[in-house]
Amino acid sequence: MQHPQDELKYWLALLFAKDIGPATAKRLLAAFGSPEAVFRASHRDITSVDGIGESRARQITGFRSWERIDRELAAIQTLRADIILYSDADYPESLRPYDDAPLVLYKKGTLEESDRYAVAIVGSRRMTEYGRKAADLMARGLAEKGITVISGFARGIDTTAHRGALAAGGRTIAVLGCGIDRPYPSENRSLFSDIPASGCLITEFPVGTPPVKENFPRRNRIISGMALGVLIVEAAEGSGSLITADYALDQNKEVFAIPGPISSANAKGTNQLIQKGAKLVGRIEDILEELAPKLRGMLRNAPSFSGASRPELEITPEEGAICTVLGDDPKQVDLIARETGVPPSRLSAVLLSLEIKGVIRQHDGKRFTLV
Repeated sequence: MQHPQDELKYWLALLFAKDIGPATAKRLLAAFGSPEAVFRASHRDITSVDGIGESRARQITGFRSWERIDRELAAIQTLRADIILYSDADYPESLRPYDDAPLVLYKKGTLEESDRYAVAIVGSRRMTEYGRKAADLMARGLAEKGITVISGFARGIDTTAHRGALAAGGRTIAVLGCGIDRPYPSENRSLFSDIPASGCLITEFPVGTPPVKENFPRRNRIISGMALGVLIVEAAEGSGSLITADYALDQNKEVFAIPGPISSANAKGTNQLIQKGAKLVGRIEDILEELAPKLRGMLRNAPSFSGASRPELEITPEEGAICTVLGDDPKQVDLIARETGVPPSRLSAVLLSLEIKGVIRQHDGKRFTLV
């Protein structure tokens, strides 16, 4: 979305003003209506806003970094990047509910409506071969189902997740812990160039921000906030990936973990998550089954088998056989198996596929009907 330069200047001024975080900025916006109105308000009016004291008010009324903002806008144009404002229609809806959601996001690439169906995959920078294979398998499997893979562009599991999603022809979003101009780590330069064609690079940090240590825990709330759930592949005790899991729990997101050998240091964090209640994952279906209520209807052109006319969607022979024996009355899984001849070993996966497509609905007791 294109914005007038003057409008962008005031949004960036809110971002650059010292001691004015996202939550404080939103209180100011609620009080004055726009960033420009905030900076045109009197010191007295600003201090009257709840939670805005004398010190913060002076940061607004005394703001003088307009030349820095001009340089920022020029750099964005040179980089062919974009700025998404909290007020924009294309701001990620999944981030909006949180007080600490960024006011401004920098991006290269596209954010699409389908990206609301996303799963984050994160894990150790020092991954094992076991972790690499698991992350690749999960990222490819999710991407093949049309689910966007989100990660943090770090070495190890994050990089493997991004590459796996792209290799499967899917979409991936990389949330950076530095400026949009910094391909960090440097060995990921080619991946940095590839992602915008099939997804998005995104960051809350201004152009030129270096990848300093304190940025990475902060960016993790965006990774989890944009996803329906977070899968931890490998994490040692105290791993940064566990911070992402904590954010996910705070945001009421699903937390998944792949178990590892008890002798592996990289498995201690994930195994502890499972002990605390994270969903144990050994196959893609473990994630899809847990997220099925949120994924239902993600293929928007799902056909109706109850008479309504919709554009056709590709249905496999097994899926078609199931649809022909279902109606408005809930039917048990064992009866569906007998009537269709679909092997029990396949039936759960086929039912799950139909549920995600929005064709069937699951009821209590593993009973199913057409939608």
